[in-house]
Amino acid sequence: MKNVLVTGGKGQLATSIKAISNTLDNVHFIFVDVEDLDITNTNQVNNYFKSHNITHCVNCAAYTAVDKAENEKEMAMLVNNIGAKNLALACNTNNAKLIQISTDFVFDGKKSNLYNEKDDVEPLSVYGETKLKGELAIANILKEHYIIRTSWLYSEYGHNFVKTMLTLAANRDELSIVCDQIGTPTYAGDLAALILLIITEDNKAYGVYHYSNEGVASWYDFAKAIFEESEVNVKVLPIKTEQYPTPATRPAFSVLDKTKIKQLMKIEIPYWRSSLKNCIANLEG
Repeated sequence: MKNVLVTGGKGQLATSIKAISNTLDNVHFIFVDVEDLDITNTNQVNNYFKSHNITHCVNCAAYTAVDKAENEKEMAMLVNNIGAKNLALACNTNNAKLIQISTDFVFDGKKSNLYNEKDDVEPLSVYGETKLKGELAIANILKEHYIIRTSWLYSEYGHNFVKTMLTLAANRDELSIVCDQIGTPTYAGDLAALILLIITEDNKAYGVYHYSNEGVASWYDFAKAIFEESEVNVKVLPIKTEQYPTPATRPAFSVLDKTKIKQLMKIEIPYWRSSLKNCIANLEG
């Protein structure tokens, strides 16, 4: 029996994993949030691994408030770096495998084509910096790990761009959305399915991977698609990043190259509009 610890249990990715976790035989999932397990507490993490015989850990816990992190660097570092390090140490001690969720924010966005796993990392924000430090800590401690960088995550659960847009559209006739930040929306349900595949197939191809849905979009494109798929009538105006200043600097271009994961995991990745359609249907259902 595999005992899989999933941290950040109330977040959208963990909830997406939970929604499909009953499709697996001989795998027992344990979903925890901070009140159940504080990953920044080394002793607490070690004791939890031992008492629950953890064989796999999926770290969905993260400080993800990108703009807030600029003023709360210590807290972001504690969760995104120290927390990841503690899980890696516990996995190493207990011979468990770690799947760490990371981000496209480790890049500076100045590249003009797809980012692959070997490209130089140069985060522009505290959030990106702390997530990168977490990656490096894991790589230094633990051989059997998977680091999955993803982008623009959304789902039916939690707080995300899709749900924010639909909420705003209910009260406004017009929205201004940034059009010069380019990336790829990623449906958490698709990423969850990949994570379950890694766990069940016992793939030994450890290391860093990129995963998002297929295709390219700006936040403006994404917003337009959300309203088209949900048949919401709202006017969307494209604006530049400089017209919507934020405390944290975002990468202008962060489209991820998924060649490695498609080849080694032998998977097909859905187009982002197709997955968005599924998410909207679930929200409306």
